[in-house]
Amino acid sequence: MKNLTILGSTGSIGVSTLEVVAAHPDKFRVVALTAGSNLELLKQQIETFKPDLVSVLCADKAKELSRSLGGKKPQIMHGVEGLIAAATAADTTMVVAAIVGAAGLVPTAAAIMAGKDVALANKETLVTAGHLIMKMVREKNVRLYPVDSEHCAVFQSMAGHRAEDIARVILTASGGPFLHWGKEKLSSATVADALNHPNWSMGKKITVDSASMMNKGLEVIEARWLFDIPVERIAVNIHPQSIVHSMVEYIDGSVMAQLGVPDMKGPIAYALTYPGRVASGVKPLDLTALSGLTFLKPDTDRFPALKLAYGAVQAGESMPAVMNAANEIAVESFLAGKIGFMAISETIAKVMDLHTPHDLHSIEEVLEADRWGRRTAKEVLGCTN
Repeated sequence: MKNLTILGSTGSIGVSTLEVVAAHPDKFRVVALTAGSNLELLKQQIETFKPDLVSVLCADKAKELSRSLGGKKPQIMHGVEGLIAAATAADTTMVVAAIVGAAGLVPTAAAIMAGKDVALANKETLVTAGHLIMKMVREKNVRLYPVDSEHCAVFQSMAGHRAEDIARVILTASGGPFLHWGKEKLSSATVADALNHPNWSMGKKITVDSASMMNKGLEVIEARWLFDIPVERIAVNIHPQSIVHSMVEYIDGSVMAQLGVPDMKGPIAYALTYPGRVASGVKPLDLTALSGLTFLKPDTDRFPALKLAYGAVQAGESMPAVMNAANEIAVESFLAGKIGFMAISETIAKVMDLHTPHDLHSIEEVLEADRWGRRTAKEVLGCTN
């Protein structure tokens, strides 16, 4: 029996994780859940999985949840304190880190420092503080299991092979909804257009990141730290079918790949049960039903966010944190209808140009770089709050 804390239980990864848990009640127990404002779904999860502790966004939401539960209820907390309490709960043996954005950094770091294994779905943790997080992982002797489908594929493709034999890691990208759009058409892309992903069902922020290819840029940085491989040896291929989830090329020319139907329950189940496997609820892959598998080079002229991400990790320790912060602010503005789609990458580029990279020695320094990036992005965008 593995005892779980799920950070971000009402998001798409959290919901899929609980589907896997529900299918294997003999293998998992939910100790703690955290969510933002979706109290209706959280209440259903509490009634089904009966956690000892839950945490929500703020004190008002905590009071509202407490009133709605009535009778016997778990301990209810809120804010960063609640996230940390859930991540470090004494009975928890694994934390599923599924909070979107830089907000996932602090509780994930707390979980590692408390000696918990982590199933990592929050790529921003390694994007913003990769060198610090991996140092913690080594010092605390915990395991970090990748949940992103691409990194899970790389993890599986490395199994049984020596790190020194790896020539390249090749991350695949669907290309999103704008794969065949020209630059002029991209300038008029709407929020609805950006959220219309052809293969994956995800939250709004990550879906927009997929459309801009910033999501793949973040994954490049994540892979650099997760697999301890220079960014120059991490490539991106556009693979519209999303069947080959990523590949590893070895020095003898062999390429190992992991294939499957695009469904996040697969990598989630693998992370939860490694080195074993369980039925995940993912449909079997019927290769005979496919019309073909194609691979293309990414176009960084139409999708400059990917190039910005490579530049950020090459520039220095603080630049990825600043880049990520600027992206989060720009995506929020796009989703609110305040800026156009192409202005997302333009905003990020302007913020990066204004930043002088410097070393980061602590999580607090990472958070300060994040705050600087957000503040500067708002200034670039002319935001007043």
